[in-house]
Amino acid sequence: MSSQGIEQHFENYRQWRTGLFEGIGDLRDWLKHENLSDAQLEQRLEAVQTTLRDDKLYIAFVAEFSRGKSELINALFFGGMGQRILPSSAGRTTMCPTELMYDASAKPYLKLLPIETRNSGTSISEYKGFDEEWTSVKLPVESPDKMVAALKHLAEVKTVTVKQAASLGFKIAEDGGTDGIEVSEDGTVEIPKWRHALINFPHPLLEQGLVILDTPGLNALGAEPELTISMLPGAHGILFILAADAGVTKSDIEVWHDHIGSKKGGSSRGRLVVLNKIDGLWDELRDSAEVEKEIARQVRDTARHLNIPEDNIFPVSAQKGLAAKIKKDKNLLARSRITELEDALGHQIVPAKREIVRDNINDDMSEFITSIRAVMAQRTRGVQEHMDELSGLSGKNRDVVEHMMKKVREDKDVFEKSLQRFQATRSIFSQQTNVLYSHLNLKKLDQLIAETKRNMEISMTTSGLKGHMHDFFKTAISTMEEVAKQAQEIKSLMEGVYQKFQEEHGLSNIKPSGFSVMRYMRELKRLESKHDQFVNSLSLMMMEQKVVSKNFYETVVSKIRAIFKMANRDADNWLKNIMSPMEAQVREHQVQLRRRLESIKRIHQATDTLEDRMQELETNRTAVRKQELALEARLGKILDLLYYETAETRQARKK
Repeated sequence: MSSQGIEQHFENYRQWRTGLFEGIGDLRDWLKHENLSDAQLEQRLEAVQTTLRDDKLYIAFVAEFSRGKSELINALFFGGMGQRILPSSAGRTTMCPTELMYDASAKPYLKLLPIETRNSGTSISEYKGFDEEWTSVKLPVESPDKMVAALKHLAEVKTVTVKQAASLGFKIAEDGGTDGIEVSEDGTVEIPKWRHALINFPHPLLEQGLVILDTPGLNALGAEPELTISMLPGAHGILFILAADAGVTKSDIEVWHDHIGSKKGGSSRGRLVVLNKIDGLWDELRDSAEVEKEIARQVRDTARHLNIPEDNIFPVSAQKGLAAKIKKDKNLLARSRITELEDALGHQIVPAKREIVRDNINDDMSEFITSIRAVMAQRTRGVQEHMDELSGLSGKNRDVVEHMMKKVREDKDVFEKSLQRFQATRSIFSQQTNVLYSHLNLKKLDQLIAETKRNMEISMTTSGLKGHMHDFFKTAISTMEEVAKQAQEIKSLMEGVYQKFQEEHGLSNIKPSGFSVMRYMRELKRLESKHDQFVNSLSLMMMEQKVVSKNFYETVVSKIRAIFKMANRDADNWLKNIMSPMEAQVREHQVQLRRRLESIKRIHQATDTLEDRMQELETNRTAVRKQELALEARLGKILDLLYYETAETRQARKK
């Protein structure tokens, strides 16, 4: 497979996404012009376009200190800019989790969230909605030196007491141990000054929707559970960085098994291991074959320690790769092996992200296409039936025409009575939806949250604390199961309505869409598993119980509330659209009945000859056929893009 820069992989993805967006936009405009659209169809297509427009691709970098993580980010994404963007030097350079992204609505900035906000009980994601809580620094992108100076804020620390550090969730090393933050001789500790950082930077990849999450090490991961419960699992790709000169340490293995790797062994899709600093193995006294042999040994040892295939480990020199890109030194670039890692990112993570986007819009597009094709087929069939009906009047007397007119009126009356029954089912439908909404009621969830919080605050034992958290998850999951049952009842009700209309009036055989809670259930169970893993890794002393309780509400509870809020929104959209395919056919059937009645009436009144009406209908049939061809051309373009597969996309789908 030929090597491509990661920029080219992202550009290919951007072109795919843009092509879909423009194709759907063209379809929306055409449907409006041809009077084939309605509010529900318009809303559905707009939602798909919003998904494509706001799409982001998250890649997280995880490593212990001094593994060359910041330099790797510079080498992979900013080498073409001729400078280091993130500070990279010996020691600790990034002390807080940092997101690099691009927001065109704002000038370049660095925003820093004070570490003290951990005591507020508010999550990082919630704080993103309150600009005043962040310390904002202008980012002078035109000056490399000033940029470096501004980004040094990421490495800032502050000195606090052990009690203050513990209250903020930091683990303190005991009796001279290394498992936690070391206590100085005066009894104080150094902690990060900032809880989280946001960098808004105008870079081509960031402008295309890439978001880079830079994490600062094991202590931060443990102290900020939102990282491990929400941010890392939500990333489309994770690069775990080790150092060839240090090997795989105990803390490296803990981070991998606790936060990144698959529990069953073997790497998850989009999880890559980078063995950095291989230039430390370069030795002028050894030939290249010996160096390669040593690198291969390091790869084997790493694969054994992490229990992953060797193919998922990429030995590189980030420092030499960055230098090679800045100096345009092809030989040094090849020795750094950075392009092999770029290819892995492009061939694994970008196609995996495309799969996610396709899955997100596929259901909406499939249902929409089925619905609009049914309306188009009904329009074609209606014109043909009308022509057949009028053809039967050729040479007939006035009584036959009157009889035909009476028959159409009777059909119209029967259809209107069916519509009345259809409207009557709306009251039952409304009752059923009220039950569904009662399960998803956020006020009820807030009551459960408040009750759990009270119980946790008065709990005196570790088992009691864990029990209350377990009960919270159990109730949330069982509530979602009730939502699934009620959604199925609503779908069954509408299936009966659909079937009756189709049998009585010959409408197209289509089915109402369903509402699946599978992704919400999967996310709830994933949160429960990650939280259990986080809690079980702690020794819950009384001081830590307060920290765990606070973290529980900062991360898990806010995330579950967001899941229920999303389920509310999705259920609302589903309920608005569940009748849409049937209503579209009903409207088209009404139009056809009116046209049939009007045609026969005009012939009966001798205002039109039969030949004139047949010629008019033939013109209509030709126009409808052109509409059908134009619709299929637009749908074909969208479907070709939606289901387009490159070799790496097929490979990603198999994993």
